Amino acid sequence: MQHTVALLKRHNMLKVIDEPLDIYLEIPHLAYAEIKKPHAKALLFTAPVDKKNGKTFTTPVLMNVFASYEQTTLLFGRDIEAIAEEIEALLHLKPPHSLMGKITMIGDLLSLKNVFPKRLEGKGSCQEVIHRGSDVNLYDLPILTTWEQDGGPFITMGQVYTQSLDGTLVNLGMYRLQVYDANHLGMHWQIHKDASHFFDQYQKAGVKMPVSIAIGGDPLYTWCATAPLPYGVNELLLYGFVKKQRARLVKSLTNDIYIPEGADFVIEGLVDPHEMKTEGPFGDHTGYYTLEEPYPYMEVHAISHKHDPVFLATVVGKPPLEDKYMGWPTERIFLPLLKTTAPDLIDYHMPENGVFHNLILASMKPHYKGHAKQFMHVFWGAGQMSFVKHAVFVDDKAPPLHDYEAISRYILNRLSVSRLFISEGITDALDHSSPEDLVGGKLGIDATTSNDAIRDVTLLDDKTLFEKIHVNIPEATALKQYMCDTKNPITLISVVKQNPIRSYARTILEYQEHLKIVIFVDDAKNDLNNIYMLVWRIVNNIDAQRDIVISDDVIIVDATNKSSIDGFKRRWPDDVECSPHVVKALKSRGIWDLDSEIEKKMQL
Repeated sequence: MQHTVALLKRHNMLKVIDEPLDIYLEIPHLAYAEIKKPHAKALLFTAPVDKKNGKTFTTPVLMNVFASYEQTTLLFGRDIEAIAEEIEALLHLKPPHSLMGKITMIGDLLSLKNVFPKRLEGKGSCQEVIHRGSDVNLYDLPILTTWEQDGGPFITMGQVYTQSLDGTLVNLGMYRLQVYDANHLGMHWQIHKDASHFFDQYQKAGVKMPVSIAIGGDPLYTWCATAPLPYGVNELLLYGFVKKQRARLVKSLTNDIYIPEGADFVIEGLVDPHEMKTEGPFGDHTGYYTLEEPYPYMEVHAISHKHDPVFLATVVGKPPLEDKYMGWPTERIFLPLLKTTAPDLIDYHMPENGVFHNLILASMKPHYKGHAKQFMHVFWGAGQMSFVKHAVFVDDKAPPLHDYEAISRYILNRLSVSRLFISEGITDALDHSSPEDLVGGKLGIDATTSNDAIRDVTLLDDKTLFEKIHVNIPEATALKQYMCDTKNPITLISVVKQNPIRSYARTILEYQEHLKIVIFVDDAKNDLNNIYMLVWRIVNNIDAQRDIVISDDVIIVDATNKSSIDGFKRRWPDDVECSPHVVKALKSRGIWDLDSEIEKKMQL
């Protein structure tokens, strides 16, 4: 972290804030505002305080360490696309036919020697200061409370190291960690995650599970914790491949798990597999709160750290956020691996306002009828891709996937009801919109072939169309049309919902000649002119099986919040939002400097 701070300073990518700021809401709110800026920087808070308990910390807090594409590239120390090309070359390695080819191959293979972690003897710099037993106190760390409805302080950038019961497999993951008291931490490892699979082994054996949590050190360790590697593959192999140097590890103080010797903090303890605590709520990267659920927790037996540590943290909520830039190298580097199961895949892209698992765009070279649907099944069965709710496939003639204006037009000019594929599969544990936990609807769209047999639409202006629809849907409050020059214009309608949206289907058909795709959203908290946040809201809020209604050839989408009106039995969570009194106080002190237009657009 000290090296990272110096590196960011040299490249003018760090803002140092010496003003005393509270670990409760103030620090994370400022980091949340900073990451929304066009030229965001990392923030180093040198004087964190805990106002509630009258405490001042000497440990600075570093946030937004991955604050831009340029900053992320700097921390990787290499061109991201070059890493992907190197992986692709290794995957297609063939026996050489010439002496020069053999020499080149030897060089390539020798470079892989840095992939394997190096276990060091003795203690590491992460163990310069050691606290054990009654000396353990999590409250001595500047652990942040990010949102007002959060269940408490959470460690948000923890590298969680675990191993299988027999010690043959290790895992590095990133899971939020709730502080319950001075020596207990929640373990939010969801049922689909590797650490949870290890936990099952300890639970069946009836023995406590050792866990070591590192914070800080090289930021690439933290990134590796998010990497979607197959079960049983050590994420630190990826560190060595990217950095071209071996991960340097030391043994934990209280267990056999090895952790990076240069970490700033290490928290060690045991998880009783037969005890649970209520974890959450927590304002998550979906932009919504994830609600309270029972999860395992760790009893902390030791905390060690450097003499002068830096506490690394992040903030999650509505996009765009730091995970946008952390997800970018993941997307690029793992493309070659995804191609091994989908060889005709050209590219894929996860728009930031789709918050990763809610929306994916992919281009492919179709060879036969139904090829795109085959790809949908591949995606929905491939590791973390299986969490994707909405997948749109285009062919090799499509515009670049990140050119949203052009790719949207391309898709809409090819879309018809017959090109929709609605299925069911697993959903991320953070998904709030499916009728039940962990399972929900999936939508696939095949836009890989042209479609001339699309009904023409007689367009009306927004005002005239709204007046017509409002006669039969008095709950409607506003209407706006998008992409009217395509074969499938999109009509957005905001409502103060009093009836299930499905009940409007027959009414909508009365205006069929003017409509193709109709999307309903709540009047509250939605601006029909703010397409960025509308996309975020829509892909978050729909379950394809329940919320997409086909009436003749009109596609009706219910992107409203669900409640008892809809027969929805789960509790619908609140949006993640900044606390107005905290923002007002920061503004009055001259610390909050986010442009008001950005503040409004991003619905802070």
